[in-house]
Amino acid sequence: MYYLVYGSLYLLSLLPMWLLYGLSDGIAFVLYAVIRYRRGVVLSNLRIAFPEKTDVQRLAIAKRFYRNFTDNFIETIKLLSAGEAWLQERFVLDNPELLDHFYDQGRKLQLHLGHLFNWEIANVAIPTRTRYTFIVAYMPVENKAFERVFLRLRGRTGTVLLPATKMQRAILPYRNTQYMLALVADQAPGGPDNSYWLNFFGQPTPFVRGPERGARIADIPAVFVRFYKPRRGHYRAELITIADHPAALPEGELTRRYRRLLEEGIRQEPAGWLWSHKRWKFTWTPGFRPFWIDEESFPPNA
Repeated sequence: MYYLVYGSLYLLSLLPMWLLYGLSDGIAFVLYAVIRYRRGVVLSNLRIAFPEKTDVQRLAIAKRFYRNFTDNFIETIKLLSAGEAWLQERFVLDNPELLDHFYDQGRKLQLHLGHLFNWEIANVAIPTRTRYTFIVAYMPVENKAFERVFLRLRGRTGTVLLPATKMQRAILPYRNTQYMLALVADQAPGGPDNSYWLNFFGQPTPFVRGPERGARIADIPAVFVRFYKPRRGHYRAELITIADHPAALPEGELTRRYRRLLEEGIRQEPAGWLWSHKRWKFTWTPGFRPFWIDEESFPPNA
């Protein structure tokens, strides 16, 4: 099954980008207008995040999102056959000197990412732009054939893939190496009572504790990666230091800073975030008050 899936996707990846983007446009239309894939979730999320916008404006963001969404997968398939020249043209790291700064100090590094397009291109491109051992925490895929394909794709330039579900044990072999660990920190947490709660787009929202906890325990510098899209198929990444010494921060401050940077990035390019995931699936109740870390007052009825 693996060879059938890989072979089919590899042949598809050989098509020119203009043809692949035509395919992406068609799939985006079908997902949005015909199948209506998670359309209710997308529009509900946009209403929460942008109550000041009109329905017409939110629909326009949704339509651009669906094209970005399908572009993300089409571009990921292209990575199966794309060479270094393609990566150099399509992905630019604005300030790689920040990575050199921490590497020359002999320090490990944590990259805190969000679901901003196209994280898959970044995953393949970043190892070619740094001296760090690049480690990425990923969520295992149920279909083993597809998981094997994605592990091969994501690891083709040297990225080390570790399952997020077994992260504490999986990272042990690398504890004495100078690594850079990438964490997608806007994942919805597994349980709302084991989370940090704070406002995100004005809505009480739980955030996973793991990224902050790991950075503070080991005092690993935390850097936010903001992806943006100058034009179709071309991406840039800006590195922003969240905290040089997280251990010196009060609990919750690292997550608050990450929240602010993520929200700013989404507001600047609203169609570039993964609106189809259920980010606000947990409802705030007064019982979560001990986990509230925002500087602002508790939500109503707290």
